[in-house]
Amino acid sequence: MDFSKQDVAELQKAIADKREALRVFRFGGAGSRTRNVREGRALRREIAQILTELRARELDSKRNNA
Repeated sequence: MDFSKQDVAELQKAIADKREALRVFRFGGAGSRTRNVREGRALRREIAQILTELRARELDSKRNNA
């Protein structure tokens, strides 16, 4: 997914949604053995990608203002 085309508000909402999905994934299937473990990895990866994009934008705006 290309996060560079989304604005900051959309990225913040995406982070909140993915963190909630990760929380449900972790605690929802507490005793289940049939869950897809790659789903958790994918959620963590997408959260990291969004946070990286937000940080890059923050640094870019500071660089442009200085």
